[in-house]
Amino acid sequence: MKLQRNGRTKALAIGAVALVSSLSLAACGSDNNTTKTTSAASGGASSAAAITCAAKQASLQGAGSTAQGNAIDVWKAAYGDACSSSQVSYNGVGSGAGVAQFNQGKVAFAGSDFALKSTDIDASKAVCQNGGQAIDLPMVAGLVTLVYNVDGVNNLILDGPTSAKIFDGQITKWNDPAIAALNPGVTLPADAIQTFHRSDDSGTSYNLTSYFAKTSGGAWSYPASKTWAGKGGQSATGSAGVAAQIKQVKDSIGYVELSYAQNNGLKTAAIKTGASKPVDATAANAAITLNNSTVIGTGNDLALQLDYGTSAENAYPIVLVTYEIACDKGNAPATLDSLKSFFTYIASNGGQQAIADKGYVPMPSAVATKVQAAIGNLS
Repeated sequence: MKLQRNGRTKALAIGAVALVSSLSLAACGSDNNTTKTTSAASGGASSAAAITCAAKQASLQGAGSTAQGNAIDVWKAAYGDACSSSQVSYNGVGSGAGVAQFNQGKVAFAGSDFALKSTDIDASKAVCQNGGQAIDLPMVAGLVTLVYNVDGVNNLILDGPTSAKIFDGQITKWNDPAIAALNPGVTLPADAIQTFHRSDDSGTSYNLTSYFAKTSGGAWSYPASKTWAGKGGQSATGSAGVAAQIKQVKDSIGYVELSYAQNNGLKTAAIKTGASKPVDATAANAAITLNNSTVIGTGNDLALQLDYGTSAENAYPIVLVTYEIACDKGNAPATLDSLKSFFTYIASNGGQQAIADKGYVPMPSAVATKVQAAIGNLS
């Protein structure tokens, strides 16, 4: 599904996945800012990142997307070590709730797995002062995996129509002919399929249903949405909740970001896309799709359009970009300097590489440079 936004579409000529090697870290505030180099090893990466602390340090509260929760955990630990008076707290309540809390003035920033809707932007004008409004800053890239727990099945292949029918209760047995046709030579049990979906409004659900809407050939009869609309199945809260259910319930299938699949040792399905072979759910394969994204926001808003229907070789189609939501101007003065400092770190090469081994994809360089410029303009 294409995200619609006023203004012309700006195509990005996006090259390699790696970010530009040395993004400048701008100081936020006065010349008294301190720059510390902290090892990103605390987040599992070996690179070091220079973190410029704000002259006027303040603790930050964020809320929203659970997809970026593992990334935020890495970032806030490194940032807190470097800037002891700017501790970052983040509540993974789901994208919808996070945006709502931001528009109620309860948090300094929100995390969202889908770009702001016009109604969200309108609501933000009551919180963003000086004529400001909320903007989308793409900060975490990754992929949605179809995770399953079926004894004896280790290399499951699915496609758009079949997976949509499974999650809508139209296919109810693991040995259904549609699944069997995609998995020749695999012994599939005659057991009932136990599906799990998100109970909370979720950008992960939005990205998965965007894939269904694009590729199911009408099998998914609902629009892409953060609110789950499929029939049947059981629900769980957050990506962690879905992952926990898949891990313990036999014959189950659900959807989580790659980092949650990796952390829980879950099996992931390959996707038949029309390419020469099914595409595995890996960060490298997701990067191919993300490299072809385009910016459709205007000004400092950097909402992206993703091609869920890609059939490019090795391109994994169920990708996601999670955004940090902040005011373009009119952010709270007490936290502005620290907000810009924290955002500058996480958008930097060091910040992005710190989460690369957590199932995330570093933002493409053409996007990263635009994000850095937008952060510098926050006021």
